Amino acid sequence: MFDKVIEFSADKEYLKNKDLLPKPCKLNIPDWYKNLEHRADNKTIKGCIPFLDTLTSGYILKIPTDIILRHNVDEGGEKATQMVSMLQPNDINLNDNQIPQVHPVSQVSKECPFVHKNKSLPFQKILNPWFIKTPPGYSCVFLPPMNNQDDRFSIIPGIVDTDKHEIFINFPIIVNGDKYPVLNTVLKKGTPYVQVFPFKRDSWKHKILSTDKIQMKTKHENYQLDFIFNYKYKFWNKKSYK
Repeated sequence: MFDKVIEFSADKEYLKNKDLLPKPCKLNIPDWYKNLEHRADNKTIKGCIPFLDTLTSGYILKIPTDIILRHNVDEGGEKATQMVSMLQPNDINLNDNQIPQVHPVSQVSKECPFVHKNKSLPFQKILNPWFIKTPPGYSCVFLPPMNNQDDRFSIIPGIVDTDKHEIFINFPIIVNGDKYPVLNTVLKKGTPYVQVFPFKRDSWKHKILSTDKIQMKTKHENYQLDFIFNYKYKFWNKKSYK
């Protein structure tokens, strides 16, 4: 039984774009993973349930319109980044703030790894058309699609208390300057770019404990005897997102 609901709401005209609606991540599993085989004589990552959970947990948001991304290009003798939404005649106004949003590099220190990867240029933001609402006491963590992200860019992860936050959540991005020192590309409408995990806020404390070496060795050896299905049938709790 599903007693928790996460709500994604947008302009009623935008809802007509069925291909752009948020969907459970299990509907976005990459083909390279689907095509893998996993057998006793051919062990692959397809037998790793923790990896599968990263591909199937939560919900996927997709880029709402084609976006021209020109990164680290010459503009009047200086390096610059431009990100322009290519709104088509049938595209709906995405949210109330259509002016491009940018975070200057000065908002983080020079030691921040984002700065180097983004070639010391401002961080552009993708405007998100969805209001996201969770039940009281629940927040959302926003990540690049885990183990399945676009190799050109990624969002900067964040956590939002979506039970109380009632405005659009727009997503700053980092360009993968390690692979693309200069980038002139189009981020196509419908490209998955955000993975959304709703979670219950709890308070925690931690403990540091010692373990019994012999006991742990025995557990490890027993686990290895049936490696392929041990985790799946003995430890795993199946998650459900619809």
